[in-house]
Amino acid sequence: MGFEQLAELKKQLAEESKQSKPLKAEKLKQPKSEPVDKVVLIIGRLQKLFPLAFPKNPSPKMPLKVGILDDLQARSEEIDISKDDLQLAVKTWCKSPRYWSVTKEGAVRIDLEGNPAGTVEANGAAQARMMASKHFKAKQTAS
Repeated sequence: MGFEQLAELKKQLAEESKQSKPLKAEKLKQPKSEPVDKVVLIIGRLQKLFPLAFPKNPSPKMPLKVGILDDLQARSEEIDISKDDLQLAVKTWCKSPRYWSVTKEGAVRIDLEGNPAGTVEANGAAQARMMASKHFKAKQTAS
């Protein structure tokens, strides 16, 4: 292959590269087809407002104080999240293997600011173990 042929091949490859780039850019600009779940958005807001109580993964979750939903609902207007949405978000947050794994007897519970607010009692730890066990069994059955 001579220099002229190499130069021509290089031109062709450069042309093809230029033509393919706009296609990639168009794909990036297309909107996502699936909307984001409302609960995910609410939990995201709680993570921004109260990062110690609602840490982002991979930080471990912390057991929340008994009555934290009441605290959040009392501030519902201030944080601009409805009471029903707060209830759904806290319920979802607390129904996860990550949450159950830290809900052990004697573990410190925290308030919205991350301050200690009691400890996990035996019945709370037992409930977390039961939920984790049910989740594990359901996951094995589904596989």
